Amino acid sequence: MPTAPDDHFYDRADAHIHLANGQLKDADRGRVSASFLYGASRFNVHVAACNSGSRDALVDGRAGIRDYYVAEYAKMLEAHLDDYIAHYHRYMSSDDRQA
Repeated sequence: MPTAPDDHFYDRADAHIHLANGQLKDADRGRVSASFLYGASRFNVHVAACNSGSRDALVDGRAGIRDYYVAEYAKMLEAHLDDYIAHYHRYMSSDDRQA
């Protein structure tokens, strides 16, 4: 499983968001969001597979891997919803409306 955030955690996250924002010129937000979520899940499974040591260990750890990532995503989603609700007018006042 992933380690605790380090000094570059937010820089890497911002780089992914910047990439997604750049794709808005060619696709709508929903399509970019779906691709972003797909890519994150694919990479997370790759990380889990690399950490598993074997196919059997990956099979045995499947439920725990899924539960971990779903719980982490839910926590992050709730935190960002709280932030957007608290600061809605500031975040949504831009004509550009990028994340």
